Amino acid sequence: MSSPDALAQRAGRRGGELVLTVAVLAALLAALIPVVRVVKPGGWLLGSVLLATAVLAAGFIARRFRLPAVAVSLIEAGVWVAFMTVVFLRHTALLGVVPTPETFRAVPPLIDEAIERITFGAAPLDDHISLAFLIVGAMGLLTLIVDHVVVTARMPLLASIGIVAVSLIPAIAVPREVDVVAFVFLAVAILFLIRAETRSRERPVERESERTAGVPATALGIGAIAIIVAVVATPLLPQPAVRAGGALGPGPGIDASLQLGDDLRRPEAVEVLRVRTDAPSAPYLRATTLSRFEGGIWEPDQVRTVPLDSEFGLGRVAVGTGVRVSEYTTSVEVVNLSTVWLPVSFPAVSVAGLDGRWAAVPYNRTVISQSGSTQGQAYDVVANVPRPTLEQIRSYNAGGPELRDETTQLPENTPQIIIDLAAEVTAGATNDYDRLIAMQRWFRGGEFRYSLDAPVEDGFDGSGAEAVAQFLEVREGYCIHFASAFALMARSLHMPTRIVVGYLPGTATTDVIDDQTVYSVSSSLTHAWPEVFFDDVGWVPFEPTAGLGVPTTFTPASTLPGDPDDPSTATPGATPTPTSSSSANPNDSINPRDEALPGTALTGTNPLPTLGVILLILLVLALPFLVREVRRRQLTASGRGGDAAAAWTIVQDAAIDVGISVPASESPRGFAQRLIDQHGVSPENMEMLVAAIERASYAPSGGRDYWLGDAATDAAIAVRAQLITAAPVARRILAVIAPRSLIVRPGSVYAGGAPATR
Repeated sequence: MSSPDALAQRAGRRGGELVLTVAVLAALLAALIPVVRVVKPGGWLLGSVLLATAVLAAGFIARRFRLPAVAVSLIEAGVWVAFMTVVFLRHTALLGVVPTPETFRAVPPLIDEAIERITFGAAPLDDHISLAFLIVGAMGLLTLIVDHVVVTARMPLLASIGIVAVSLIPAIAVPREVDVVAFVFLAVAILFLIRAETRSRERPVERESERTAGVPATALGIGAIAIIVAVVATPLLPQPAVRAGGALGPGPGIDASLQLGDDLRRPEAVEVLRVRTDAPSAPYLRATTLSRFEGGIWEPDQVRTVPLDSEFGLGRVAVGTGVRVSEYTTSVEVVNLSTVWLPVSFPAVSVAGLDGRWAAVPYNRTVISQSGSTQGQAYDVVANVPRPTLEQIRSYNAGGPELRDETTQLPENTPQIIIDLAAEVTAGATNDYDRLIAMQRWFRGGEFRYSLDAPVEDGFDGSGAEAVAQFLEVREGYCIHFASAFALMARSLHMPTRIVVGYLPGTATTDVIDDQTVYSVSSSLTHAWPEVFFDDVGWVPFEPTAGLGVPTTFTPASTLPGDPDDPSTATPGATPTPTSSSSANPNDSINPRDEALPGTALTGTNPLPTLGVILLILLVLALPFLVREVRRRQLTASGRGGDAAAAWTIVQDAAIDVGISVPASESPRGFAQRLIDQHGVSPENMEMLVAAIERASYAPSGGRDYWLGDAATDAAIAVRAQLITAAPVARRILAVIAPRSLIVRPGSVYAGGAPATR
């Protein structure tokens, strides 16, 4: 027959294991939060939560029956397999639950598709079944491993390191600003996990004076301080120059989701490329193209890739009869850029000098990495640029039989302002080229203003249909808005369009290599521009962004000199140059951050960010006081409910706050006498408190038969006030704004050594 103490101890241990299981679940869910920024919330999120809960519940129940650790892990693995089969692969399973060989054969294609979407997609990715399978399955396996490491192996610190590492994967793959809320949630969950594991351990009941509670309490206090410092310090530190869409590794990336606003508004630009060319002017460099648009965001083209060096790679440029083609070579050195997309001139026909495995995308003549990234690469790009005459381009229609349907699709419920303005602006044109030129001239003609300070609320920083409609109303924005509006307006006129993401031509330096000027391309030159497909010419770029680049024009045949490669006949539409229409210097107005840019207003300093930082600092400074006040009120309420230990703790905390030692080796009566002799505390109040704590500690009933009502708590409050009043002014202030008792517990090594014997 088990004794009452043994039964109570066993019940307490079970309760501790339940709390520990809940702590593991909280930590795993905290690690899942960053994924929401990479993949749109959907079924994968619910599936991950349900699977993690099911695995942990199975493990908890199995341990209640005292099964071996191996059996517990096998049961959890069975729950994982059953869940994944029923949710994702039931059409291949026996009775919808039991996996079959067909079930296992269906797994690799799902994983391959998920990896392809991650590699070629842009954050946030759509909630696709393959991504859900990968994320939910990984969450289940992580849950099984963490549960074993924490509950079975009793190594919560090791599990915490693994959880933190997993939570960092989305931030590394898609670097963005720090998510303070997610960080705090994860940190608190980790601290809760460590504390729960400590409390769930079996150990003999110890007297209050012999407990070592100060050690875990101090650890939690240090952790809390680390969280507060990180929250305050992180916004004040220089932010890393990285963006979504980049590959793993150092350096800025290229955002293929058209969220370029943060790139252009970054306080400090960094050099990403150095370029030289034998072309008449430095070319734009493209990274990828975006054709699919369903009303929300432009999505990067996900098309067939082939090995870069294969015969089906980039290939030759096909043009109509009589269209001139000029060949130019551009040399690029990557200084500080980490992305899977290789910046190349257009239309590229060959790329040489690359290290690693690279693939070509024949559809849009881009190059993508199959292993590694662009960082540290140096390569040469050969481009064959079509250069039709003005008469030729006017005779061609915008369109072609081999185009994908997504290049012409206009979303349902497209705002009417886009359709109406396209018809209005092009009303006098008689061919597709002149219609596009009319739109380009309208955007650059003075009615629109280039601005990085345009309002960005309600998604205006993006490229969705509603954002474009708002842009056309306020007529302020940057390259994303100009390119999106131009592309959608052209589609409303039944022309195939797409958007290109890449870089504007760089700024000329004083360096010259092989008689070629070296251009420096900075991260602030990240750019987006539209292209329209013309039969017998191919994709023709346009530059609608006010104040940037050179508007697309083609030269009449009657004015062409004899030399087809004469710089005066260069076609900006085929090889856009960095020259601004409002500047004689080719490199004066290409920087989107330049305050002298046409249409850019000079504004005063916005005080709101500074005030926000000040308020945040004040709030953080007030946190210790607030936490201490909550704890004091809880102790007071417990004391008035008959808990003599709570009343005694009020006095101990007050002593620690004003710098009085509270050693574990000193009895309550000795501690009380020291406060009376050395610190002038009321003897009557201390005698009442000593009587209460001694009865609670040594009476057979735990002191419940000797409850003193509110008298002990009132005495504790009075003693606390006397201690704080008697302390020096500086110590009194610290006791209020930075109470030591939050992290130093009575009896711990930090609460002071044994007092001298009097």
